[in-house]
Amino acid sequence: MMTNNWVYYATALVLIVAVAFIIKKVTSCMVKAIAFLILLAILMGGYFYFQYFS
Repeated sequence: MMTNNWVYYATALVLIVAVAFIIKKVTSCMVKAIAFLILLAILMGGYFYFQYFS
């Protein structure tokens, strides 16, 4: 059980680093990155709102 948790967190950390690197390479402008994160947060909020409150 402990090994599964460790593997899960290690994989999540690698994915976070990879996504951050890809975003840094793709979006050279910080404003684009902030706008993307805000849009992503709005979409996720809408998804969870309709998923759990509908």
